[in-house]
Amino acid sequence: MKHIVLTGGGTAGHVTPNIALIPKLRELGYKISYIGSYEGIEKKLIEELGIPYYGISSGKLRRYFDLKNFSDPFRVLKGFSQARKILKELKPDVVFSKGGFVTVPVVIAAKRLKIPALIHESDMTPGLANKLCLSSASRICCNFPETVANLPADKAVLTGTPIRQELLSGNAENGRKFCGFTADKPVLMVIGGSLGAASVNDNVRKILPELLKEFQVVHLCGKGKTDKSLNGTAGYVQYEYIQDELPDLFAMADIVISRAGANAICEIRELHKPNLLIPLSAKASRGDQILNARSFERQGFSKVLEEEEITEEKLLETIRQLYTDRQKYTDAMAGNGQVDSISKITDLIEECARA
Repeated sequence: MKHIVLTGGGTAGHVTPNIALIPKLRELGYKISYIGSYEGIEKKLIEELGIPYYGISSGKLRRYFDLKNFSDPFRVLKGFSQARKILKELKPDVVFSKGGFVTVPVVIAAKRLKIPALIHESDMTPGLANKLCLSSASRICCNFPETVANLPADKAVLTGTPIRQELLSGNAENGRKFCGFTADKPVLMVIGGSLGAASVNDNVRKILPELLKEFQVVHLCGKGKTDKSLNGTAGYVQYEYIQDELPDLFAMADIVISRAGANAICEIRELHKPNLLIPLSAKASRGDQILNARSFERQGFSKVLEEEEITEEKLLETIRQLYTDRQKYTDAMAGNGQVDSISKITDLIEECARA
């Protein structure tokens, strides 16, 4: 039996694409193991699927000064030693990495052990963890056409991002029942991401009285970020995180507001949901979400508002405009001719496993 080790962690966006691949890998006859951090979000998500999970030491690699910069390299070295030992024991045919700092020692250890490793880059430009893995990778799976052009031609392949197939089978009526919504008023869905987005949450809540005149609002605000004072507000429901009912909520939503993490926006594109992207500010990140959002804007999939330009009036006006023009965005996404990311990536995995 062929054996694959999946790795990726730190945020849900580094785990859910791996989860999306699992049904197809099982269908192809792969035994699957997972290497992640000791207590990252990936541990719970993977163990729930009954997949053997191996935790290793992980340190963050920063571009800025932090006292942890002195201790984290030792955590990474420890992680490399642990990953090497685990891979020697498991003897997988291939490794697939979705990114995050925990994957760096795994991919480098695979290269040293002559195990082919594929890495996946969701963002327009590779993050630091994936940059460190480029020379050790057999193939680099990319989400944006712009990314392929800036990576080694013999390694980079445009694959898109694997999407959990259950998201495509939601039921709008079930979503309305879950939220207590009616069918006669459009629904705005606001997604803050697995870690939440304080700025998006705050800006939406500021205009909530006006929004509720025209929309029903379902708000996924992130752990610890609900506002108790809004509980019981007619036409508004808030949740920290939704898993099982998420397909139904997407099916119910007429328009979506989201951060511009690559995984989230690819799910929105696959579902053809007209959307407003509010990327994480360059002050708080390396600017990858801004690049992702602008690429989607160029392709006609999204409206974009950067945090610095948001006012209450502008946000309300942009949401109204998005709803008015919603068919234009739906048509652009439907006519995109997307690749079947899961098949494309599993074909590459098969190719590398046989090499």
